[in-house]
Amino acid sequence: MNIIKSTGTFSFFTIISRLLGYLRDILIAIFLGAGPIADAFFVAFRIPNTFRRLFSEGTFNAAFIPSYSSLPNKKKAEYFANNIFSLLIIGLLFFIILIEILAPLFVFLIAPGFEGDYEKMQLAINLTRITIPFLLFISLASFFSAILNSHNKFAIASAAPIILNILLIGVLLFGKILNDQLVYYLSFAVTLSGVFQLIFLYFFVKKYYSPQFTVIINISKKVKVFFKKLLPSIFSSGVTQINILVGTIIASFQANAVSYLYYADRVYQINLAIAGIAIGTVILPQLSKYVHNKKLKKIDLIQNKALELSLFLSIPATIALLIASEEIISSLFGYGSFDEESVKNSAKALFYFGLGLPAFSLIKVFSAFFFARHDTKIPFYISLISVSLNILISIVFFREIGFLIIPIATTISSWFNAIVLFFVLKNRKLFSFNLLFISRFFKILIASALMGIFFYYLIHFFHDKFLFEQVLKSLYLIGSVILGMTFYIFVSIFIKAFNIGDISLKY
Repeated sequence: MNIIKSTGTFSFFTIISRLLGYLRDILIAIFLGAGPIADAFFVAFRIPNTFRRLFSEGTFNAAFIPSYSSLPNKKKAEYFANNIFSLLIIGLLFFIILIEILAPLFVFLIAPGFEGDYEKMQLAINLTRITIPFLLFISLASFFSAILNSHNKFAIASAAPIILNILLIGVLLFGKILNDQLVYYLSFAVTLSGVFQLIFLYFFVKKYYSPQFTVIINISKKVKVFFKKLLPSIFSSGVTQINILVGTIIASFQANAVSYLYYADRVYQINLAIAGIAIGTVILPQLSKYVHNKKLKKIDLIQNKALELSLFLSIPATIALLIASEEIISSLFGYGSFDEESVKNSAKALFYFGLGLPAFSLIKVFSAFFFARHDTKIPFYISLISVSLNILISIVFFREIGFLIIPIATTISSWFNAIVLFFVLKNRKLFSFNLLFISRFFKILIASALMGIFFYYLIHFFHDKFLFEQVLKSLYLIGSVILGMTFYIFVSIFIKAFNIGDISLKY
């Protein structure tokens, strides 16, 4: 396996999905803005989408791939997979029926601040009942993705989310015609996209696995171990999403805050998908095999390269977000109903999320080091403390600081999580830096700093082009980002922070 090529493949489709997601969010910003209808939709969308991210962005892989990959033959692997498949269907159906019945209580728990606004609360409840079946289909789609990833097939699994954005964009193009019904059609499109993703993945996974549902399930030792690992891995691998969900709950007490956080979240998630999720997903199957076969040199090599690549991608992105958070939000979403105040508030949230971006990525990478060793408990315990810290900071300072405490608390708790994960890995002698990483790390810092200076002057040179009322500001942002990335890559190659030869290396 080649980490850079596999990550590049995964990232390519992920970027396409995120760019389509950006187009989707522009259209949502134009038609819904950052008002009560948008808040209600984002809460209804956040619930199944959070579970989607919890299942698909490394969490299900963390519990499934090490167990599935370690089975001695295809027959035993398929038998194990079918038991998991059947249990997932039964468990998810029960969970969805429960939420459909208890939707008012569920929405109240997710957005208690809506309680004082009957229309907003009722809309959120209605939309949640429409979107929640998405969870069944997308979780089964994630199961198929884990099978494909186990066989080092990353392209199809990373391409599947594109379907969601295509359907939502298709609905939004009829925004003016649909008017007040738009938000309902969007919700139906969310669930329908889950069905299409499941069908799409089935056509590719059947080459490696034939899913068979049965009500007679053998709860073997292997299945028990899987489910024992699943809950901790959901919490530990999905800690960033859990923090965001906690933030949504608290933000619901401030008007429009849910929307501000949503738009900020959409921006930094693009880099997180590449610098954390893609790398963590790509290394897990191969790292699990090396751990199982006790190939220590290979383990050391792949872990150092994964960490290096994560920092190479996340550090310059952080600097860019800190320099131009307002220009980025304005250029991406500052149109139609999304007014200047919404831009400023979302930009402030993005600034503080940006400070935590390397930590968000490191959590994904460090967690994969544990998951490859069948250990989901240590990341779980650390994540539990991290989320508790996030909640404590958010609640204590929310009245004084407002919704901005949410990205601040998320960043603080995520850095705590990443640092503790690192020290536990070091103390257990599961990770050590090699000399190449140490050399590259300092060069990455130098290249990132030089890129930051270049990008700062670039943004200020085009300052008048980024004013809120400018129609073509997004084109100047795209141009500035491309120039900044090109500058960073050339500097990195020149000072050897990145070696082109690494692209063809096998790990």
